[in-house]
Parts: sequence; C-alpha cells; structure tokens
Amino acid sequence: MAYRVLIVGLGQIGLTYDIDLDMTQVYTHARAISLHPEFELVGGVDNSEQQRALLTAQYGCPAYADLAEALTLHAIDVLVIATTTASHPLLLQQALALSRLKLVLCEKPLAYGLVEARAMVDSCRDNSVALYVNYMRRSDPAVIEIRRRLANGEIAGPIKGICWYSKGFLNNGSHFFNLLEYWLGPMQCAQVIAAGRLWDDIDPEPDVQVSFRDGSVMFTAAREEAFSHYSIELLAANGRLRYEQGGRQVEWQPVVSSVFKGYNTLSTDAEVLPTGISRYQWQVTDQMAAALAGLDNQLCDGRQALATLESMHAILDQRARCLCD
Repeated sequence: MAYRVLIVGLGQIGLTYDIDLDMTQVYTHARAISLHPEFELVGGVDNSEQQRALLTAQYGCPAYADLAEALTLHAIDVLVIATTTASHPLLLQQALALSRLKLVLCEKPLAYGLVEARAMVDSCRDNSVALYVNYMRRSDPAVIEIRRRLANGEIAGPIKGICWYSKGFLNNGSHFFNLLEYWLGPMQCAQVIAAGRLWDDIDPEPDVQVSFRDGSVMFTAAREEAFSHYSIELLAANGRLRYEQGGRQVEWQPVVSSVFKGYNTLSTDAEVLPTGISRYQWQVTDQMAAALAGLDNQLCDGRQALATLESMHAILDQRARCLCD
C-alpha cells in the first residue's frame, strides 16, 4: 500500500515550479509524489484559496486552509512542510499532536533559530518520527558520485575551493553549505571576511572562509537581483571539479602533463558527470521511499540539518561581532 502524503504549503516548491512544464521535469513535491508509485498524494494545505484550487484542479485531491482540519479528515504517513521557515516549528508540533506520522520532510532551513530547530529534532525523536530536510542536491547522481570519489581518493586532497551563493546565507546558502559538508565533512572553523548585506532585510549574506574537515572553501555572496549564480569550484591535487548553474552542469578536469617540461595543467577534455537536476524532487522522493523501507539513503536527516544550522549560526554570530567592532 502506498504511503499517504499531505503537503503543507502550495507555493513554488510545493506546487507551482513545474506546473507549466512537461512531465520530464520534476521540481515540486506535488508532482514528485503524484508520480512515485510508493506514495499517494491525499491533499494539501495553504491559506490561499487560489493555490488550493490549483492543487485540486491539477492533481484531483482536496486542499484545506487549516492543517488541523486536514489531519482530522486524513490519516497520513508522511507530512511535507513547504511553508515559510518561521512557520516550520509550529506546524510540526501541530502535526505530531494530531497524527501518527512515519516521516516528515521539511524545507530548509529547519528554523531560523537554534532553539526551535533543536526542539523540532527532539520532538520527532521522541515521537519516533523520521525527520529529513529537503537539501535535494544530496540525492543527485552526480553529487553522490563526487562523494564516492572524494571518499576513495579518486579526487585527491588537499581541496581548496570557492562557492558563489545568493538570496541569503541561511536560505539559499545553506543548500551549498550542507552540500559541502556532505562532500568534505563537518566545519572545523571559519573566518568572516566581509559582513555583507541582509537579503530581504532578514538573511545575512557574508563572505566567509570555511575550513571543513577535508578542505577549505570561500563562500562569496552574489547579487540575486542582477542574476542567479550558484556554483562551486574545487581544486584538488589531481584536477578541478566545476559544479555550475546550481548543479545543472558538473565537470571534472583531470591534471595532465603540459607541453612545457616539468609543468602540469588541466585537461581541455572535461569529463561531464550525468546529473538528474531536472528531476531533483523525484530523486528526493525516491530516496524518501528508500528511507521508509529501511534502506540506505542520501537524505539529510534532522540531526545533520541541525549541525548545518549550528555551524552557520556560529558564522553569523562572528559576523554580528564584526559589525559591533
């Protein structure tokens, strides 16, 4: 029997990113869940009547203005929280009180505050509910392959790199911070180079040098209003990894001998690593099915997401001290 899923939040990632695209592209929870044989989309929750009507028209399932009403009418196995970050803690506590969940998939970050995020992790643990955070790049085949190569030395240290992010360090930046933790291990220390501005008057955008266990990366904030630019470049002892366009283009350039004796250079023939970025939410949903079946998976669990948030808050605390000096 398929796992029954309720989506709270019918905005872009919940419903609309792919609503006008062909079915080969899967960018939303609604499309991914509706397509996956292990899941049944039983409904959605949103305070917008227009979004509720759109879900029903597109997927033939009911939508509600109130989470409590939806949970009263439907016994669900999986809750997807795709609302604003500030609303995550309250929605999770409400759902845990009113339903017998097996799994929660929450959008990133867990919460803005560490107290709230820790409470979310603890509540799921106490209720024997698996909690995962939708850092979707970890489910991509190219990302998983890079992790394998780093682990076995095919991509050799030392590793040094640069990451461009925008739309806030906690919101968009956390995608790439978590991804680099997945590749390079936990943060060891960090140094804020420039405090940067506040994105949307809420989320800071510092430039910061971060030392992970297995490498060092400079995070630099781009200006989203000019154009979107999300990329990672890692220089290894034996080549260069380019993770471009948010993961749409992933290339490995190995080191080769130069025409000049005694020098090495990067090959002009880059190896292109196949990605599934055009179906990223399907890949997350497939990993979610593996998790529910008790199989190995690449999802970011609640404790890992909390560790990401704790490291990023340590950086933001350093940023705040810089502003006060």
